[in-house]
Amino acid sequence: MSVTHHPVFRVFIVLASLVVILAGIKASQQLLVPFILSIFIAIVCQPLITLLEGIKVPKWAGVSLVVALIITLGFSLASLVGQSINDFSKDLPMYKTKLQGELFWLTEQLASVNIHLNKEQIAKHFDPGAAMSLATNMLSGLGNTLANVFLILLTTVFMLFEADTAHKKLYLMWDEPAKHIDKIDEFLHSVNNYLAIKTIVSIGTGLLAGSLCWLIGVDYFVLWGVLAFLFNYIPNIGSIIAAIPAVLLALVQISPSAALGLAIGYIVINTVMGNVIEPKFMGKGLGLSTLVVFLSLIFWGWLLGTVGMLLSVLLTMVVKIAADSSESAHWLAVLLSNQTEVEEEAESQQIFDAEDVEK
Repeated sequence: MSVTHHPVFRVFIVLASLVVILAGIKASQQLLVPFILSIFIAIVCQPLITLLEGIKVPKWAGVSLVVALIITLGFSLASLVGQSINDFSKDLPMYKTKLQGELFWLTEQLASVNIHLNKEQIAKHFDPGAAMSLATNMLSGLGNTLANVFLILLTTVFMLFEADTAHKKLYLMWDEPAKHIDKIDEFLHSVNNYLAIKTIVSIGTGLLAGSLCWLIGVDYFVLWGVLAFLFNYIPNIGSIIAAIPAVLLALVQISPSAALGLAIGYIVINTVMGNVIEPKFMGKGLGLSTLVVFLSLIFWGWLLGTVGMLLSVLLTMVVKIAADSSESAHWLAVLLSNQTEVEEEAESQQIFDAEDVEK
């Protein structure tokens, strides 16, 4: 066997190619992220275009109405949050100083019970204010991406006009078009279902979080409500990131008891909305394991920034469907699947006995 046909060499070539591809994607992030956003915006808007066409609205008019709706919602959200972000950023140094004072007070209280911590070392290596600026920095990163609003909208418009032709092109591309088209239709349905439910749950989370901050008396309650709404799209840690700055602000602005009450309120809101309401309507979901969802958040966040974190679940679902459509890459789709899908496939292939599948 020659060296070039050795399995280890082939694995090495695949890994090297993957590194080159990922490096290229990261280097072209500023170009790719608006394009990826345009794709998902077009996917979400296409059912509305189809609905308008069903009631005899010309396609150009339907696309114009959808684009006008996107612009209205986008600018309304930007004007609602923009001023709050600017004001909070100006006050951030003051809040950081107050947080440092609270930290020193905590070390003194611990010293009274014979737990001694070095204030200088804590001040040098631990900055509690960094957690407050993390969320606003992520929002700013998202805002920088959305600054390419003209490019995103223009690309979305062209995609919406080309949607019907794209379906025919895909049909002509493959040897077994019916199999692949069904997979794509399934994916589009899953994306629309996921985004619709996630958006409704996120709006509810944002309204409840903002109202809670307003009731307690925390400044910039509109900002924290919008932050809770946006970051609810980020799986696992999004709600935590959204809660931290509001809780820390309540600590320095009001009192420790107010911060504790706000933290408990956030936990209750996210537990009910994320673990009770969302699973009830989401049903089977997108078929990704919990570990994969968390790792995809880290991976896509590193590769594409804040937008990658927001779209991490959907981007991973694209990879899963692509792998499932290829016999050579089917193993990857299995690795990404959740326990229910693995058990169903194992049972269908009669790999395990019924008792093993139940375990």
